[in-house]
Amino acid sequence: MVLKIVKRSKSNEEKSLNLPPGPWKFPIIGNLHQLTRSIVHRQLSDLSKTYGPLMHLQLGELSNVVVSSAKFAEQVKTHDVIFASRPVLLSTKILDYDSTSISFSPYGSYWRQLRKICVQELLTMKRVQSVRSIREEEVSSLIASISSKAGSPVNLTEIFRLLIYGITSRAALRKKEKTLQCSFLLSWKRCRCRLVLILQIFILLLSYFNGSLESSLS
Repeated sequence: MVLKIVKRSKSNEEKSLNLPPGPWKFPIIGNLHQLTRSIVHRQLSDLSKTYGPLMHLQLGELSNVVVSSAKFAEQVKTHDVIFASRPVLLSTKILDYDSTSISFSPYGSYWRQLRKICVQELLTMKRVQSVRSIREEEVSSLIASISSKAGSPVNLTEIFRLLIYGITSRAALRKKEKTLQCSFLLSWKRCRCRLVLILQIFILLLSYFNGSLESSLS
């Protein structure tokens, strides 16, 4: 009885929304079972080959439209205000102070004010050009470092982390402290496994399927 009521209410809602085609779904969980067979983006690509460049997926109680062609992606970009908001996830509410940063805040007057502050204080041409010499020097140093290791394997992840560290520390402190860099290198080599684990946990916490879908199914 409950499943029939849920199915009936969902089907009526979908008809009113005029949603694009999509794969058959189960009551309650929707299409979640179809995204557990392989890596999510590959599974979405495979499904789009069957159901087209605009596809509807029901993930728990969350209705989603998947865009997988350049033509429709351009339309989404053209009408970006309609699609500019971000979903409020349980993970971002906890980790991002109730989704108040510019990265996860829903589109609205508050987000527009944050964007205005960033543009005026961080992304002006004058501010960007003020650290141009730092970027050029650090990138030149990076290229020289890679060239000196010709014929040998290069850990690009570690190199780019050091590049970001060098640019950030010089832009913030106006100099690159060698002691800090050495400390950073030692810590990085010593704690690499722990950092990878922490990053994986963080990615899982911020993933689309964390918390929000679980709460929708509870």
